[in-house]
Amino acid sequence: MPEAFRGIEMLPASRLPGQLFVLLHGAGSSDIALLAEKLRAAYPEAAILIPDGAFPLTPAAVHELVRGAQDRLNVLPTDTAIAGFSQGAVVALEYSKAHDGFAGRVLAFSGRYATLPDEAPELATIHLFHGRDDEVMPVEHAWQAYQRLAELRGDVTIDIASNVGHELHASLVDRAINRLQTCIPLRSWQRALS
Repeated sequence: MPEAFRGIEMLPASRLPGQLFVLLHGAGSSDIALLAEKLRAAYPEAAILIPDGAFPLTPAAVHELVRGAQDRLNVLPTDTAIAGFSQGAVVALEYSKAHDGFAGRVLAFSGRYATLPDEAPELATIHLFHGRDDEVMPVEHAWQAYQRLAELRGDVTIDIASNVGHELHASLVDRAINRLQTCIPLRSWQRALS
């Protein structure tokens, strides 16, 4: 039986959530509050889970957390998004490789793949957000991920902010909200056109 969730859990007041966001912090950081605040404003009907600092940031642990939350809150994988900053972004991207189909969107802020994927996720859209001046996790990693996923015909977007370093910058968070609200996955376009 999965252990009880430890961290911050924001649930809609009046009904079961229509969407689920799991937010993964960077190592030694809890700087995910801005993203949670903006998501809460844009998606008041969503559940937002932020595991505490002791949560093991591994794809397997994230999978257990996601599956448990989806079952408990009755949220579909297509209505689930995993977002991470820095190390949390690395885990979110690796999660998308290991568990395709359990989250419809992955938002990676200032992160990278541990190893570039050999195939693109079939059931997830990957959104990459990075500061051009990031000295901790150079922006080239985001470009490499974008190019690899594009070559593999995956659903991927990339947004690079000028004069931004290794931070969860408001301009990138705003862009993430815009991507969530406006981006139609490539697979949806392909189905519609065939």
